[in-house]
Amino acid sequence: MKRITIMIVVIIIFSVTLFAVKKANNEKEKAAIKKVIQEAYVDGIKNLGNIEKIEKGFHPDFNMLSVQDNKLRKFPINKWIEMVEKAKKENPNGPKIKTSVNFLMVDVVGNVGIAKFETYSGSKLAFTDIMVLLKFEEGWRIVSKVYHRHK
Repeated sequence: MKRITIMIVVIIIFSVTLFAVKKANNEKEKAAIKKVIQEAYVDGIKNLGNIEKIEKGFHPDFNMLSVQDNKLRKFPINKWIEMVEKAKKENPNGPKIKTSVNFLMVDVVGNVGIAKFETYSGSKLAFTDIMVLLKFEEGWRIVSKVYHRHK
């Protein structure tokens, strides 16, 4: 009976420890996803920041998807980068009203991540964005985005 009790305690301790390690790793991955979105999307694209960080954070095959005239519209990252480069030439200091985000949800399953967040232009809610990321050898990269524009 004593051996069974000891075995049960060991199994419980092992299970709790394993759960805690998995949870810590999951939180680390969520933080990495938030960092990629902040650097590549918010600071890079929205606030006209570092092009290298945009290219590092977005996969070259990224597409933003939307519905226009009841058809699926794709907007690739290379077009977005061109727009940022043009805007930076016209306004090297970036926009007067900065963009920020409020993360509503970040989830990770293996090498797949999803983030839902609100995008603010100054203090005004502008979009609710949903991004899908995949983890490559070099880290998390944004592969797609859908959004809802708030009026």
